[in-house]
Amino acid sequence: MPPPGSPRAMTSTVQTLRFRLLPHDTGQEWVPSCEQEIERQYQAVPSVVCAMCCLFGIIYCFFGYRCFKAVMFLTGLMFGSIIIFMLCYKERVLDTQLSVEASVGIGLGIGVLCGLVTMLVRSVGLFMVGLLLGLLLALATLVAMEQFYHPPTVWIPIGLLLGVGMLGAVLTLQWQKLFTTLSTAVFGSAIMTVTIDYFIELLLLVQYVYERVKVAPARPMCWYSWVILGVWPVLATLGVLVQWKVTAEGYSHTEGSRCQGGCRIRVPGEF
Repeated sequence: MPPPGSPRAMTSTVQTLRFRLLPHDTGQEWVPSCEQEIERQYQAVPSVVCAMCCLFGIIYCFFGYRCFKAVMFLTGLMFGSIIIFMLCYKERVLDTQLSVEASVGIGLGIGVLCGLVTMLVRSVGLFMVGLLLGLLLALATLVAMEQFYHPPTVWIPIGLLLGVGMLGAVLTLQWQKLFTTLSTAVFGSAIMTVTIDYFIELLLLVQYVYERVKVAPARPMCWYSWVILGVWPVLATLGVLVQWKVTAEGYSHTEGSRCQGGCRIRVPGEF
């Protein structure tokens, strides 16, 4: 059994979670070839979860700045739930190996508390939103960089994720409306892209991105994966334009504004 926290343990966790999203009788391997036909036999629960995630992605992408408090809460909920789930699922708690269901319950409970913190403490919420933007941009950079250069060590992706993530967080704290709009559009479009990836090729694109983080040996990505990946920047651009021109126009949640919490005001010169 690999030690907790090792790359091999993290890989087994991702494989386990992906296996739960796939039908148990498909016989598909973890790395199918491009010529292999994918049997799309979906389970009800994962399909419903992906559909709900797509709905949240639409709200993020096109109404992110308008639903400012909700976005702050959901961002904290997501970060807290995922981190705590990974810790509980791979680590022993009180000398007991927790099940997936128990880990999910603990992760959601602590995630709700994190969501309340990010919703009530503006600076924390903005920091997390900017960090999310930086992480997504760093992942896109890793995918693009793989076409020309394969990192020799895992510290290069880790450094890129941390550096770009922190840069995004600082920029969001400085220019709140601009980068909140950009972050919500990018993240919402990423959620919708992952949903499309699940229903078309059962998360093969997500697997490819994860392999770039852990510096796995490069393998060619199928043409339909590139098409799905191309949906991400298109939706992100559309989301920014819709928020800028329609849903976020005239709204300001910036500190120091006279009207807070979604009131319709106009701030001269504000994006």
